[in-house]
Amino acid sequence: MNTIIAFIVIFGALVFFHELGHLVFAKRAGIMCREFAIGFGPKILSFRKNETVYTIRLLPLGGFVRMAGEDPEMIEIKPGQVVGLKFDQDGKVNRIIINNKDQHPDAKSIEVEQSDLEHQMFITGYESMMDEQLERFEISEESYFVMDGEEVQIAPYNRQFASKTLGQRAMAIFAGPLMNFILAFVIFLVIGLAAGYSIDKPIMGELTKDGSAIKSGLQTGDKVQTIDGSAMKSWTDVVKTIQKHPEEELSFKVERDGKTKDISVTPESKKVGNETIGIIGVYQPVEKSVLGAVKNGFVETYTFTKEIITGLGKLITGQFSIKMLSGPVGIYASTDQVAQSGIYYLAKWAALLSINLGIVNLLPLPALDGGRLVFFLVEAVRGKPVDRQKEGLVHFIGFALLMLLMLVVTWNDIQRFFLQ
Repeated sequence: MNTIIAFIVIFGALVFFHELGHLVFAKRAGIMCREFAIGFGPKILSFRKNETVYTIRLLPLGGFVRMAGEDPEMIEIKPGQVVGLKFDQDGKVNRIIINNKDQHPDAKSIEVEQSDLEHQMFITGYESMMDEQLERFEISEESYFVMDGEEVQIAPYNRQFASKTLGQRAMAIFAGPLMNFILAFVIFLVIGLAAGYSIDKPIMGELTKDGSAIKSGLQTGDKVQTIDGSAMKSWTDVVKTIQKHPEEELSFKVERDGKTKDISVTPESKKVGNETIGIIGVYQPVEKSVLGAVKNGFVETYTFTKEIITGLGKLITGQFSIKMLSGPVGIYASTDQVAQSGIYYLAKWAALLSINLGIVNLLPLPALDGGRLVFFLVEAVRGKPVDRQKEGLVHFIGFALLMLLMLVVTWNDIQRFFLQ
């Protein structure tokens, strides 16, 4: 149960902050955001605030922000259609009743002749079939369709995604992955402030209860000067020296409370892959400071980003097999393992997943944020946008291929974690 809760919280947080980036920058650009959704499929929970509906959906496979103009409007008015009109205090239409007009007896019923609900914002029509007088009605900037008892806000062109500058549109898309990197940095920062951050100094950190270090008399805070006569300038030097000498007695010269001590330590052996290394049961030293935590947040985010990009490069060049990729099932299984190590490691795992989500979404593949940014780049070069239907087709095909890849990866995860 704890693993399920941890998985839902972590995955939900990553998706939430990713989509929040899209939402915030879209709204800053003046784009109408119709829905902010966590998950796909049927709605489990929903509420409306201002012009946006916030929903949690059944399938935890991601999320989306539905911006006006990105997809064809769901409601369309055609000539000859009979609709009901309601007006605001200025005499402009603020409600267009599409059906169930008998539930709105105060609405003015007209047969539509012409309408423009994007640019000029008007609708013309006849009050009855026998009426020869064509009437024109101005549409309020804040107006709604009413269909099946639900209100859907009409999006004038200046509130639609396509009306914004190239820079505003690109930022609204890029903000999602950007927020994942920011989230990772914040997690590393909080970890650094709460638990401290690792430093590369030749100092003994926390000792395990039954390791060679504590049995030999080493203590937390001991500064290692030499091992078998070789000077130790960093924690990396200490680790490398110990790993090279499993089951071999080593002579440590350490500084403790201003005095020098000689301590003999015999590293235990540990099998790592095909290699046997030495360990003495000691953690890397840590420090606590605000500036250090900030620096560590940037360094950790950069380091993990670099490692993930390197791994993706090896996948592309064939050095890694596609069988090594993990999907939701693999992430869940790994979360279960990490959760057993404690909240500290679970938080670092969440930061790593956040970076991974940001990088994957920036890949120049159709249906991903990176694919959309590629189309913006093409638009910048050629001076005009790519045909929306052609772009939509490319994204649709890309999405279908991504779903196929997801199925393959999920099956690999099931075989790796549950069938072996």
